[in-house]
Amino acid sequence: QVQLVESGGGLVQPGGSLRLSCAASGSPFILYAMGWYRQAPGKQRELVATISNGGITNYADFVKGRFTISRDNAKNTVYLQMNSLKPEDTAVYYCNAKWVSLEFWGQGTQVTVSS
Repeated sequence: QVQLVESGGGLVQPGGSLRLSCAASGSPFILYAMGWYRQAPGKQRELVATISNGGITNYADFVKGRFTISRDNAKNTVYLQMNSLKPEDTAVYYCNAKWVSLEFWGQGTQVTVSS
């Protein structure tokens, strides 16, 4: 069992930056591949970025060059640095942990990009 708690969301102007954090507890963090997903109103949840337990990263095309996912295994935390934010990035962002057949989600954090 893994508990995931996201933080760092908020309101930011277009072109601005935010850093999301996801703190994990309950199981060895190093085992899990971690990811960030997002869901905008009226839309399906979509993949933003993932990072394997070995540090290999993968990004959705719409965030490449703007967002960076990273993990600190000593702190059991995964981060999403978001730069050059656009209004279309507005969504609830969810942290995800996967290992074998196990999958866990955080409660989400709201990101709103608006002037």
